[in-house]
Amino acid sequence: MRLDHVSYAAGPDGLNATAERLGALLGREFMDGGVHPRFGTRNRILPLADNTYLEVVEVLDHPASDKAPFGQAVRARSNAGGGWLGWVVAVPDIAPVEQRLGRAAVDGQRHRPDGQLLRWKQIGVNGLIADPQLPFFVEWESASDDHPSTGGTGEISLACLEIAGDPLRVSEWLGESVEAPLEDIKVEWAAPHGTPGILAAQFQTANGLVRI
Repeated sequence: MRLDHVSYAAGPDGLNATAERLGALLGREFMDGGVHPRFGTRNRILPLADNTYLEVVEVLDHPASDKAPFGQAVRARSNAGGGWLGWVVAVPDIAPVEQRLGRAAVDGQRHRPDGQLLRWKQIGVNGLIADPQLPFFVEWESASDDHPSTGGTGEISLACLEIAGDPLRVSEWLGESVEAPLEDIKVEWAAPHGTPGILAAQFQTANGLVRI
């Protein structure tokens, strides 16, 4: 179990403008990630160090976005002005998570601009919708060389997550200590005053620490 990526919902200015704004702060351009046809969303990504990446995601005007929990989550966050959607944990085998949560994972896929198909399974987005401090889970079915974290320079890393929430609650959701997927990342927990979830993320860049 490890941190896979953090997800940021596009604001009213749309996917490209949001990605450009964040990219300017971090000193790197985001890459086109492609469309998630099953979820009615599309993304732009920025590879980070330690096999992680930052995703900016936008909902599409497509029926799938009304039906898929992920599309619903992205739409709700964007309609609220955009911002941090959540964090995602990668597991080597999603079956134990399915058993623990009592439901089946869904298949996800997207074609990169170069035509390469990326495939994964994911589960737990409904938990994120109900309680935004909770991550959801992915199991990558594509080769590790195709993971969205590849292709970066490695000079940008996630240094700290500021989360409004309860680490004990998150540990219960994960089925093990929250320190397991976040062992290399500093986490600052704050008591939620309003909606729980990611308050900010701090990135180590070539130009120093950047807080978003």
